[in-house]
Amino acid sequence: MSIAHEASDGRKAAYRPGRPDLIPGRRHGGGYRGGAGLPAESSLPSVLPGTHPGHPPPRPSGPRWHDNPVSFPISPGPGAAGARPITVIAHRGASEDVPEHTLAAYRRAIEDGADGLECDVRLTSDGHLVCVHDRRINRTSNGRGAVSALELADLAALDFGSWKEYPDPYESPEHEERERTSVLTLDRLLRLVADAPRPVELAIETKHPTRWAGQVEARLLELLDRYRLTTPVRVMSFSARSLHRVRAGAPDLPTVLLTHWLLPRHREGRLPPGVRIAGPSIRALRAHPEYVARAHEAGYAVHVWTVNEPEDVRFCAELGVDAVITNRPRQVLAQLR
Repeated sequence: MSIAHEASDGRKAAYRPGRPDLIPGRRHGGGYRGGAGLPAESSLPSVLPGTHPGHPPPRPSGPRWHDNPVSFPISPGPGAAGARPITVIAHRGASEDVPEHTLAAYRRAIEDGADGLECDVRLTSDGHLVCVHDRRINRTSNGRGAVSALELADLAALDFGSWKEYPDPYESPEHEERERTSVLTLDRLLRLVADAPRPVELAIETKHPTRWAGQVEARLLELLDRYRLTTPVRVMSFSARSLHRVRAGAPDLPTVLLTHWLLPRHREGRLPPGVRIAGPSIRALRAHPEYVARAHEAGYAVHVWTVNEPEDVRFCAELGVDAVITNRPRQVLAQLR
């Protein structure tokens, strides 16, 4: 049976699930059973209700997002009376100090005082959203292959943390702190945010293109509807089509258009319909510093990524941006406040 997927040019093609790249510790057959990789996730079903192994979950039948509209006040600009502090978002957690996208990285970010957490999500072949940035797991684990071609059990058997602490992850010793080495599901991250001792914002980036097309957004809205977080949540993407899907299913959920560069239409203060937050890179903002004022005049908030260097933090503060996304939340907070 073929499954439709979306190519980078927007065309639909057919994907036929095949054998993914062999990886150390891979288990064939059966669903996720917890244990070796994610003991805290053992209560999750190996396959979502109404689906079959190897197939993503069905789309929700209609809007399911709860009625909890969130607004993001726009900063009055540098030196203005009553200026709102810049929101500091931890990029993949406190990823300078702790392996990115691990539960330990997000715990550290909360401990460091980050206002919010940022994560990337990808859909596994058995319908679970996991926090992984790259299309393939080669860089951040001791395995190989595309996330979309692997099951959660495959990922749970791997080490997603020792690459940051040891030169050769294939020869690294067993790491006793599983929160630093286990793959993290979005479900588990949502629980961390829900249980946090203080309000913590969440910025979720959908990664595209992907063979599962709109199933990523469908599963994301399903999870958000289940948790009904009271803290601000927003969905970010470089894909305007992805944001359109999110708005179709959850009109009140804020969306952020991420951009590597500012195209002429962006510099003129235009974003896709319904998008209220601009997400330029720090490099784009360096090239067009006037954009912040233009975006604010058009009624948009501005969230900038990835802001790590002190001079870039100072630059963003002078321009009056609304949020910065950084690998170093503790240091950035200390500089700003």
